[in-house]
Parts: sequence; C-alpha cells; structure tokens
Amino acid sequence: MINFEKTNLSKLLLHRIGNKGNGEALNISKKEINLTDSNLRDFLIKYFIYPFKSEEFYKLHHESDIKLNEVFAYASEIFNNSDSLYQQSVNLAKHLYEQSTHPKIKSGEFYVAYFKDCIVEGEVIDAIGLFKSENKDTFLKVLQTNDNFEINYEEGININKLDKGCLIFNTERESGYLVSIVDNVSKGHEAQYWKDDYLHVRPRNDNYHNTQNALSLCKNFVVDKLPDEFDVSRADQIDLLNKSVNFFKENESFNMSDFTQEVIRQPEMIRSFNDYRKDFQDMRQLIIVDDFGISSQAVKKQQRIFKSVLKLDKNFHIYIHGNRELIERGYDEATGMNYYKVYFKEEN
Repeated sequence: MINFEKTNLSKLLLHRIGNKGNGEALNISKKEINLTDSNLRDFLIKYFIYPFKSEEFYKLHHESDIKLNEVFAYASEIFNNSDSLYQQSVNLAKHLYEQSTHPKIKSGEFYVAYFKDCIVEGEVIDAIGLFKSENKDTFLKVLQTNDNFEINYEEGININKLDKGCLIFNTERESGYLVSIVDNVSKGHEAQYWKDDYLHVRPRNDNYHNTQNALSLCKNFVVDKLPDEFDVSRADQIDLLNKSVNFFKENESFNMSDFTQEVIRQPEMIRSFNDYRKDFQDMRQLIIVDDFGISSQAVKKQQRIFKSVLKLDKNFHIYIHGNRELIERGYDEATGMNYYKVYFKEEN
C-alpha cells in the first residue's frame, strides 16, 4: 500500500513534448518551477499523486542489462544526487520525445518531480514522478463588476484528471525499482509508447500480479479451451467462472491443487486445465506459481472481465450468480428452438 499523507513535493521541472512524428517541437525549460506558494504545492501534490491508489506495481526492465534502460539510468542519477534533477529531466524529456512518433500521440506538458517521505509497504522513501498532461478542459470564470456579472472562459488542466503518470520509488533498485503507473488516456496501439516504449516496464513478481495471472488463466481456459474439448453449455461456463471468482474471494491464499480439486473437479478437465496452463504461460511469457497470497484488489479489478450474462438471441439476458442446478437447458421439437427452464421462489 502507498501512503502520501506526509509526502512533500521538493522540486519540479516542466517541459513541453510535441509529437516528433508529426514534426512538432520539443521545448525545454530553463529552470525549475517556483514552489514557494504552499497552495500551489498542495494542488500539484493532489494532481500528481492522488490517482496512485493501486497495489499494482512494476519494475523498469531491459532485456540484457537494467542499466541500459534509459529511465532507470536517469532516475538513478537523480537518486544519487537530487541536484542533478534539471539535467536528468532534460534527458527524460528527450527520451520521451523520441518515443512520441505514433500519429495519435498528443503533445503536452511533461513534469519531472521529486517527492520526499512517501510511505510504501511500510517504508519511508523518496520518489521521482514523471507526468504528462495531454488534454485541456474549459473552465468558466464569473466576474462581478459593480452590480453586474460577466462570464468568461479559459482552457486549463483539470487537477482531478491526471492523463499519464509514473512514480519511481527509491527501493528495490537492483531489480529495476518499484514503479507505479497511471494511464487514463491511451487505449489503442498508441498506449504502448508510455508503458512499454518509454518506461519499458514488466510486472513485479508479487501477490497482485500472481492473482491477476491466475484469474486470467481461469477465465481464458473456461471461455476458449473448455468448449473445444467438452460438451458444456454457456450456463456451465458461467457457473465455472462464478466458482473461480468465489474461490479467490473466499480464500486468503491460493493453492493450485486446492483450486482444481474444488472448482474444476472432473479429472479429465483438470488434465486439460494443466495442459492449457503450460501453453498459456508460454504464450504470455509469464509464470503462474502454485502458491501465493490472494490480492483482494486484483480480484476486484479482474472480476469485471468475468461475464455472468447468458445472452439468448436478442430477446433475453439471464444473469447467473448462484446455484447452477436451478437452471435447465432443453430443446423443444415443436418449435425447433432451445430453451432454459429457471426455478425460483420469489419474483422481485
């Protein structure tokens, strides 16, 4: 968990990053932002760090040597000597500019901040913040002149909407630091440039990602693999998805053997699941461990992709949340149509 109650914004640099692929410029500032106004500092802290609430952490990465990761190298220089913040912010801005070539990447302000006294997993540490604002909102200004009012407007940055952000915490340096990421804008191919091309991160090997990986394995097995090998209805699939999520909700720790015996149950399906697990790991280039502590936050996030809706043509949607035995599937020869029979005690 991250605690920012006593966090202080110590230094801040601001540059403007254009889209290099579109011929836009890189504008480098000459000095640090003046932070003597305590109200301004508080607004900036709210804007920069309040969006970071997730337990999902990453590591800066490089395929051959972590020291060759540009962000890692520049961040290390800053942690070694905070007086180097200006020069390293220029290097970080130039590196981001080089990655800004996709035609859909928007130009925007790029902030490099130095924070003191962040509490992460019980440890008080400093952090480097990298942020980019790409979108502007329109704000109305109401002015009173004598007995009259006037309304004007101007464009500005909404401090409640951070577009892109990254916090690099000064811990676990040997393995690429502890990194938290926010990206509330990019959803398509251009999203890769911030997380993959610029920062170049990999998931941290912790309970959050172990939980996330195991849930993804279960979901993909039930949806993609199970119907190919076994005679299962859509209701059966939904039932198995519900049981999988409930296992993660009801237990504090995960054991693969316990999960397969309690949720999947049938020996031939368990064998299919274990075979699929090997293919899934190879395809995703990840390792799904047998035992780990379950992250409730990861379960809550992943639960959204577990669909419990049975869609029947364009006429009916049946939400299946509980006892699978209370719904039966059949075929009516007279109409030549399939049907479901649902049992219930009360109608709300």
